[in-house]
Amino acid sequence: MNWSAVNRWPLELPVILLFMIAFGRIPGVASILAALLIAASLMKLADYATFTAYNRTFNPIVDTFLIEAGFGLLQDSVGRPLAIAMAVTGGALVAIYFVLLRFGLKAWGSLSPPVWAKTAAVLGIMITGSWAVADAGHHLKYWRFDQSPPGTAWTSRLVFKRGTEMQATVDDLSVFRREARADPMRQAQGLLDRLSGRDVLLIWIESYGRASFDNPLYSETHLPTLQSAETALTQAGLSVKSGWLTSPTAGGESWLAHGALSTGLWTSDNGRYNAMLVSNRKWLFHYARDAGYRTAAIMPAITLAWPESAVMGFDHIFAAADIPYRGKRFGWVTMPDQFTLATYQDLLPPDPRPDFIQVALISSHAPWTPIPQMIRDQDLGDGTVFTPMAEQGPPARELWKDHDDVRDAYRRAVDYSLQAVFSHVAKLGKQAPLVIVAGDHQAAGFVAGSDNRDVPIHVIGPTDVLSLINHWGWADGLAPAADGPVRRMDTFRDDFLLAFTSSGQLAGEPR
Repeated sequence: MNWSAVNRWPLELPVILLFMIAFGRIPGVASILAALLIAASLMKLADYATFTAYNRTFNPIVDTFLIEAGFGLLQDSVGRPLAIAMAVTGGALVAIYFVLLRFGLKAWGSLSPPVWAKTAAVLGIMITGSWAVADAGHHLKYWRFDQSPPGTAWTSRLVFKRGTEMQATVDDLSVFRREARADPMRQAQGLLDRLSGRDVLLIWIESYGRASFDNPLYSETHLPTLQSAETALTQAGLSVKSGWLTSPTAGGESWLAHGALSTGLWTSDNGRYNAMLVSNRKWLFHYARDAGYRTAAIMPAITLAWPESAVMGFDHIFAAADIPYRGKRFGWVTMPDQFTLATYQDLLPPDPRPDFIQVALISSHAPWTPIPQMIRDQDLGDGTVFTPMAEQGPPARELWKDHDDVRDAYRRAVDYSLQAVFSHVAKLGKQAPLVIVAGDHQAAGFVAGSDNRDVPIHVIGPTDVLSLINHWGWADGLAPAADGPVRRMDTFRDDFLLAFTSSGQLAGEPR
């Protein structure tokens, strides 16, 4: 989006004005046209917002809930009163926009031209409408001219494309529901027996993507942190393998990544995610529970009811209110990652079963201010030691005025999360669970510096256990090979189950 867009002559404008001259006296025409123009404008704004945040267009069928989620993030960033004021102002501007459009359209419709002029207007509608259709079809590739027709019917193209995308979404969801019911692992027996009852810990690092390795803005900080962590893990008697997964999302919507990895389904939008939730698809945690594990989710980002978690296979769920953090929140972030990792084990009640635990960390979640710092574990206490840190740093509304400042804050936030995660794992030593550390998605495009959706994934554990995934072709250490294999995130569930199972494999040889 730039100012050159206003230099393009909108081919729809003469069609609309001529239509009002010919038919504008029909009751309700001006209101309907004004409403349609408002809807097109809001669609453009929604596209701009979702491109900025998620590197994709807005789909009304699956993305409407983002309005509420975005308002929640806005409240946490600028405060509830200002967020409400901004929402009310936005609504008022839309209402004013509608009134002005309707007034202008009615002005053209109130003209009283002679019959011949109305006939000429109808002829003009046919000519200018055909011109607009020619331009739209050319750019939508239904036909091709040597050169694009003068002017642009970009708004019409946008509306048409969104309509076809919505229809495609409906069709895709129908196919997806069939795929969700056809689970190749559903009848598998004896799963995860090669782990011999070893605990498993899945840690999600928010907004940790390939940019940490490929973008010099971040790699110059993150790679030394990972190298130091790798040394500490080696000294603790642990081995590491790292690879790449392609996330179904970017910039946000972490639950899409969580769903893809744990269900083996490509949950690339919220329509697919919701269809997955009602499909009775077995998650990785269901299979772990069937294999004799106690399953749990440590979710410091969850501050409201989370009814969909009932279908995910967790025996225990610990939301933010269940974690005994008494320090001040870090804006949207409820508590620092170091505190979450230091306390989650104390939350679990006694149970003879081995553990299969998911921890979804959030210190590296936007807006990346304020940012905590690592402290000694013995000083953690109830978390009040973090309160001075939570009161430092610029407020989000100031930080986000400068994209360079945002990128620097992102760099420091991810680095903090990396330090917290790998220092925790190193302290667990040789008796550590099999640890899986994964990024959920890249940051927004203007932060990550690319539209690439690859994220790193690390598996940490004893050498003999990690030898079971040698066939994955991953690199040793915490730095995935730049040219290493990249697989979609939805392949992980079945790959993991097959790799650590010696019998009951339904899909042939381990992949």
